[in-house]
Amino acid sequence: MPIITFIDYAGVAVFAATGALAASRKQLDIVGFVFLAAVTGVGGGTFRDLILGVPVFWIGNRDYVLICTLVALVVFFGAHRVESRYKLLLWLDAIGLAVFAVMGAAKGMAITGSPAVSIVMGMLTACFGGILRDLLAGEPSVLLRPEVYVTAAIVGACVYTACDLILLPAQISYPAGFLAALAIRGGALKFGWSFPPYKSRPGRRPEDIP
Repeated sequence: MPIITFIDYAGVAVFAATGALAASRKQLDIVGFVFLAAVTGVGGGTFRDLILGVPVFWIGNRDYVLICTLVALVVFFGAHRVESRYKLLLWLDAIGLAVFAVMGAAKGMAITGSPAVSIVMGMLTACFGGILRDLLAGEPSVLLRPEVYVTAAIVGACVYTACDLILLPAQISYPAGFLAALAIRGGALKFGWSFPPYKSRPGRRPEDIP
């Protein structure tokens, strides 16, 4: 199996695990586990392919859906052994984000040759699956957490794209982008890194507006 394919499968599996863990927190049945695992595992890549106008990656390769199903089954029977499932979800999500930031950027660059599109596709691929998961599971969205999230995906995509532009081999560009994204997201989870929040004066009451 090519290393790129293995990395792609691993990313889908990790994100699928976060979807199944979200299902465990909501005490869903096995169908709910498989559904959330699949939506999370392939959601970002599906959105990316639809925007790029290319065949959706999992339509012609059933392995992706099988991976999501197997991961859902493993989590269904083993999640109760994990003491803090939400903490595990966040760290697995960080790994999945780093993988998909690079894979999305790579596909965007390969199809369009545009660095800007590459970075945007990396960001969308990394973030959209988690957004869908949290929306469907009724969990607090990762986007609304104070720690940096989207920024980590953008940095990972930027590092990969920069490496690709200077013609570094995939053995360097893929790990470089992955480690950059994971370092930022992991640091945010560990140390609470965040940007200063928006602070403004309180909004006026409607009756006070002339």
